[in-house]
Amino acid sequence: MAKTIDLNADLGEGFGVYSYGADAELIPLVSSANIACGRHGGDPSVIRRAAALAAKNGTVIGAHPGYPDLAGFGRRQMVLSPSEITDELLYQIGALDGLCRAEGVRVRYVKPHGALYNAAAKDEKLALAVAEAVRLYDPKLVLLCPEGSAMAASAEKLGLAAAREFFADRAYREDGSLVPRSENGAVITDESEVPARVVKAVSEGRVIASTGREINVRFDSICLHGDNPRAVGLAKAIRAALTTSGVTIRAFCDK
Repeated sequence: MAKTIDLNADLGEGFGVYSYGADAELIPLVSSANIACGRHGGDPSVIRRAAALAAKNGTVIGAHPGYPDLAGFGRRQMVLSPSEITDELLYQIGALDGLCRAEGVRVRYVKPHGALYNAAAKDEKLALAVAEAVRLYDPKLVLLCPEGSAMAASAEKLGLAAAREFFADRAYREDGSLVPRSENGAVITDESEVPARVVKAVSEGRVIASTGREINVRFDSICLHGDNPRAVGLAKAIRAALTTSGVTIRAFCDK
């Protein structure tokens, strides 16, 4: 199976005295780093360190903007107007890109975080607001989002490139949406199950949903959540499984 696929992780999400995730261990293992922008997680020092680590390891950097909700880690739904969403994302992408420039690199793509990602995947107005922020900041940036989502459609409408994403450690429903974190089994931590489902998804384009039924999936990038307590072990296991299967890990921005 000769194929190339991207492996990304959500990073730079600690802030102040709160250490969160394993940036130093994960960044060398992934090809793309979704770095928080300070509103759902991250602070200037944490973000710059993550950007520096990515630059050192040749890892492509993407902006990971979310709702302005540190207390809820951006995983609570907020009611913001489309114009507020656009302005929030412009603010966050610009902040990260400024810190990246200090390290000699730039933001290459945008992937919304948490509740905003899930809402904009379905809500056309929110999706268009997200895509508009990307277009206004830099129309060359890629929007990383679910396949067949409102965000993907909005990117096409505004002439932006979009990349599709598969979640290695999240359970899927039959309609292709993610099982909410509030439900049991939403996050998969088994270090043997996760690599096997990733290889199946890459090789066959299919994944077993929470009901036990197989569904089709199409994607350009595999996401591993940096806040998963077993993220480092899972990243190593995924890389090993893909390499053994003849798959090359390479950033989707570099294809």
